[in-house]
Amino acid sequence: MKSEEYLMCEKNWVFYTLILISGYYGAFTYVLRGNVFCNAQTGNVVLMGMALGSGNIRHGLYYLIPIGAYMLGSVVSELLPNPVKHILLIRWDTVLILIEMIVVFCLGFVPESAPVQISQVTINFVASMQYNTFRQAQGTPMATTFATNHIRQIGIGIAKEIKGKDTTHRKKLFKHIRMLLCFLSGATIGTVLCHLFLGRAIWVTLIPLGILLSQFIKEDVHMESLEQVPHGH
Repeated sequence: MKSEEYLMCEKNWVFYTLILISGYYGAFTYVLRGNVFCNAQTGNVVLMGMALGSGNIRHGLYYLIPIGAYMLGSVVSELLPNPVKHILLIRWDTVLILIEMIVVFCLGFVPESAPVQISQVTINFVASMQYNTFRQAQGTPMATTFATNHIRQIGIGIAKEIKGKDTTHRKKLFKHIRMLLCFLSGATIGTVLCHLFLGRAIWVTLIPLGILLSQFIKEDVHMESLEQVPHGH
């Protein structure tokens, strides 16, 4: 399919932007909010099991909070798309970016002395909704909140390079490489700015989010795209 045949929320550049922002979130929560990564939950499940296995039941049960927030994000992002587009006459992905901007704006006001769980759980919730909403970049399944699958896909692409002369996989390979580099760039930039501006560094993500929101709203003005379902949903 040609690029213009995809919705704005499926465009490659949108996914590159989202994963850059997610890398920034990862640096933000690790550097300033409790040395944890909130973009995925594998670590929390492992930590919960370790705490329970060590007999620290209370600490282990705490991890139900971030895990539950992540799960709730999936529930919300699964249930709201249809009601949103029929009530507000804009697409769910547009609303999600707006919600994310509001969350980021509010998190910038959270003092350094506040419990780190406030930022952790909030980003858990937002990351889950983003991951569940943005699924395919112009036909290629993509994760916008973590890098593990992109590293795996790059490995698969390298193996295909070694095995034969077929080059049809290269477009997908380079896309995953760009996604990984964007995630790394976001984490790098986020680390530098977090050391400089502390909690208010999160506001920097309002710039790329604002660009996304403006493009999504521009598309929503053309009502014919309202009922179109993104690939992978």
